[in-house]
Amino acid sequence: MLLHEITLENFGAYHGKQVLSLNPKPGKPIILIGGLNGCGKTTLLDAIQLALYGSRARCSGRGNRSYDAFLRDSVNRQAVPKQAGVKLWFSTTVEGEQRHYRIERNWSIAGKTLRESLAVFVNGEHDKAVSDTWADYVEDLLPLEVASLFFFDGEKIESLADPERAAPVIESAVQSLLGVSTVEQLRTDLLALQRRQKVSREDKAALELIATLEAQLEENEVARADALQRVASAKAGLLHEKKELKAVEAAFAKEGGDLFRRRAELEAQSAHAKGRLEAVSATLANTVASGPLPLLLLKDQLEALRAQVAREEDAVRAEQLLDVLHMRDKEILSLLGNGIPGVQLKQISQFMEEDRAQRAADAGVPRLIQMSATGIQQLNSLDQVLKSESQHAQELLTESGELRAQLDALDRQLAGVPAEDAIADLIARQDKVRQRVEDLERELRATEEDHAARVREHTQLQAAREKAYAKRAKGLAEIEHRARVVSYSDRARNTLDRFGELLLQRHISRLEVAVLDSFNRLMRKDGLVKDLRIDTSKFTLTLIGADGEDLNPARLSAGERQLLAVSLLWGLARVAGNRLPSVIDTPLGRLDSRHRQNLVERYFPQASHQVLLLSTDEEIDDELLQRLIPSIAQTYTLVHDDTTFTTTIERGYGWGKTRYVA
Repeated sequence: MLLHEITLENFGAYHGKQVLSLNPKPGKPIILIGGLNGCGKTTLLDAIQLALYGSRARCSGRGNRSYDAFLRDSVNRQAVPKQAGVKLWFSTTVEGEQRHYRIERNWSIAGKTLRESLAVFVNGEHDKAVSDTWADYVEDLLPLEVASLFFFDGEKIESLADPERAAPVIESAVQSLLGVSTVEQLRTDLLALQRRQKVSREDKAALELIATLEAQLEENEVARADALQRVASAKAGLLHEKKELKAVEAAFAKEGGDLFRRRAELEAQSAHAKGRLEAVSATLANTVASGPLPLLLLKDQLEALRAQVAREEDAVRAEQLLDVLHMRDKEILSLLGNGIPGVQLKQISQFMEEDRAQRAADAGVPRLIQMSATGIQQLNSLDQVLKSESQHAQELLTESGELRAQLDALDRQLAGVPAEDAIADLIARQDKVRQRVEDLERELRATEEDHAARVREHTQLQAAREKAYAKRAKGLAEIEHRARVVSYSDRARNTLDRFGELLLQRHISRLEVAVLDSFNRLMRKDGLVKDLRIDTSKFTLTLIGADGEDLNPARLSAGERQLLAVSLLWGLARVAGNRLPSVIDTPLGRLDSRHRQNLVERYFPQASHQVLLLSTDEEIDDELLQRLIPSIAQTYTLVHDDTTFTTTIERGYGWGKTRYVA
């Protein structure tokens, strides 16, 4: 894992947005961050843990306060509105592929309400699924218990300086960091698996189910055969009754039964035909006879009348034209004058006189009728009226004939209707047989449905029986499988017990060597501690002095115990082999100059591939800084304003004139 950048916005003493680039350089793993006490070094360590773990983060400034109270107190006093946030960008290898993660954790305060939001970006893209499950997801990347061994401050080192208090840390580290807990978890999982492999009563239940299904199939077989027999009986009875009904209906028809049943219908048809005939006759008598239709009898007279009216009309027109023609002819002759020869002029004049004479003869026709224009119009349209009336009369006569024929047929049918007394027995017999047919048809449908249901039930029972047999066969195989699982689990647990003991012993042995080597590197007193033992059951630390006897840790100075704690953390990291960044806060509090020099030269450059070193001016002074410079990638100084109580981050390390910028 590699931390790339952290951004603090109104978090603790940091007002506004403060950004630190945390990238190391090849051969230079240290990012040195200096600050006086109270400037915000521990706050920076808290910010990294808070970004990763949220409410589970083991922030030194939280104490016993609730998470909400801690977040409220972490908002900078100068922030308006009351909002704060931390962003952490890091990369790590997941399933052989390097991934970049950016965690953005923000919160705001409005009165008594505090709202926190978390967004996780993977390779630059927001991943909602990872964001929603980040608390579990981060445990796969960097478990909280493991992180506590790499993110530590001077107070933690002080607590580990006591061997008794260091035992839980050693146990936790060995279990989680070195993989021993995985073996124990496997043993626990195998035990849980064994407890689940109990031979159940499923086989007995399967046999009982099969027996029940077999009995139900036998019952179904009997019921199905009975239903089939009832279907055959119902069909035979129905066939007999239908033949009886057919014979009764034939006898009934022979005796005129059909006419008897239709008597009311025939009488109604007869009454309707009579009524219609009377209406047609009335129409012929009252409407046609009193209309213009009788004029058809005067066809010749009407033709003579039309001829006389036409001649009188021509005479009127000729009389009206005579005077007009006389004046016109006179005008024409005067216009012709001498323009044409006299013979031709005479011929024209003679033609005009003859024409006027003819018209005078036409105008002399006697005016006997003198019919008005309205009368003439009515006379001209009389043919169409008479044609329509004639057609209507013909239709009525045709309908009248059809109605009389229909009445004759109905009267003959009614005459053939038998008396009720003569046919009453046949009617009763027919009704009785028809009722029996209907009853038998209903009975047949019911028996057929019952038989079909029995057939479906038989199919279902057969399928259930086959499934039960298959399940029992599978159950027998599963019982054998469970027995094998229990047997193999016992063997595996025994193997894991032995493996866990050997693994623990191996890791403890390696850890003893690594811690002792780390301690001797950091100590200025050579040979003070000859050997070191870690108990595999209690995880307590025992020092062996130069004389081969147990060395009481109380004989060590406070600085030496602090170095022992650092050696323990360094040894754990070396044995685990995890490429995780180390964040170390104020590590040199009780060390003398020689111990500090050893720590600076031998531990910090080799603690990890990335080391965030948080120091005061008295811990990493000018002399120690010069020793660290070959391993420093970047430097920062936390500058605190005592008037506004806010901290800003500046490039470089140092105060006053002496300042180093990497």
